[in-house]
Amino acid sequence: MKQRPHLLLTLAMLMLSALTPQAWAFADECQLTLSQPVVDYGLTNRAIRADASAERTLGERRLSLNLSCTQPTDMTLFYRAMAATAERFRFAERGSYAVRMGDAVLDGQPVSLGLISAVGQVPDETASSLLWRPRQAIVPVRGGVAVQGQNLSAQLELSAWAQEKALQVRDAVVWETTGLLDAVATGRSREITLRASFAPAACNVELSNGGLVDFGRLSKNDLNPDKSTRLPPRDLTLRVGCDAPTQFALVMHDNRSGSATADSEIYYGLGLDHRSNKIGLYSLNVNPANASADSFARVYRTDSTTLGVAWSTSSSNPIPIAQKSYLGFTDSAASTAGPASIQNLTTTVTVDAVIAPTVSLDLSTAVHLDGSGTIEILYP
Repeated sequence: MKQRPHLLLTLAMLMLSALTPQAWAFADECQLTLSQPVVDYGLTNRAIRADASAERTLGERRLSLNLSCTQPTDMTLFYRAMAATAERFRFAERGSYAVRMGDAVLDGQPVSLGLISAVGQVPDETASSLLWRPRQAIVPVRGGVAVQGQNLSAQLELSAWAQEKALQVRDAVVWETTGLLDAVATGRSREITLRASFAPAACNVELSNGGLVDFGRLSKNDLNPDKSTRLPPRDLTLRVGCDAPTQFALVMHDNRSGSATADSEIYYGLGLDHRSNKIGLYSLNVNPANASADSFARVYRTDSTTLGVAWSTSSSNPIPIAQKSYLGFTDSAASTAGPASIQNLTTTVTVDAVIAPTVSLDLSTAVHLDGSGTIEILYP
């Protein structure tokens, strides 16, 4: 099985910035870096997070920012891109995205962030994390006042949306747009490219409760100090509906990539605490014994670690949805023929979460489980 070919569409924009006299003095003494210049939201179609809303969430992606100078400098940062709304930027003709900055550390100490319209202004809004608004800047703040420094690090979260009509494509397309991260006082800037792919509609996939799993409020006493704590499992119902009987497979994408406490394609991260410690992990498990499809008497699972070239012997054993292995379903036991053609499938998926030992976490303030994943369906 493979995804459809893509047609590249590029959104061009003009970006302007001005250098202050201070910028000329520090331009050669400052460096602005990003952990990744390209943010890819992968393939989206009706099969991913289907819902009835007019707008579809494409997902969230995170990257790290670092601005370093040899002497204390104005760390004001603009994000320059074409505006879509008061808090979003334009992503092609039928999409938008937002940029949030948080977890800022200036010269080794956490700082708040302030939103300003021009360099030197008193911040209009101050918080630990802020949405970047078009034509406004973010600056590190202490005591409500913008401060200078030599080394600023922060996390950027880029969330993207597409109008539902964007999924009604006849051919595969790719959206691509760019934004400019501009440290005006230093003369340094870095471009960020956002990309999303869309395939023609064929199947819908849904999770009960909108895919939300709530483990409730936990206290430190509920957790083990020196070993991992396994939380009670939570069940969701997964439904796949196609326009016609279709051979399909499922894979999982981790929107908190790199934050799982174990390195495996079946484990997904629960995010980081305030000191960037990994909170834990979770898996999403399917039991074919609880599955039903069309008029099949039984449903069996089969998986492929070769991108659909070869398939495992089908069985009724439970299996986690993985990031690289394809998970398919069939009505034939002990078969290596791969997925059967199915129009409607319903199964239970069990979310198993594990919290890291508390000695490895910063629990001085509330820590939120921040796991986020996207189930993708693949078909010919």
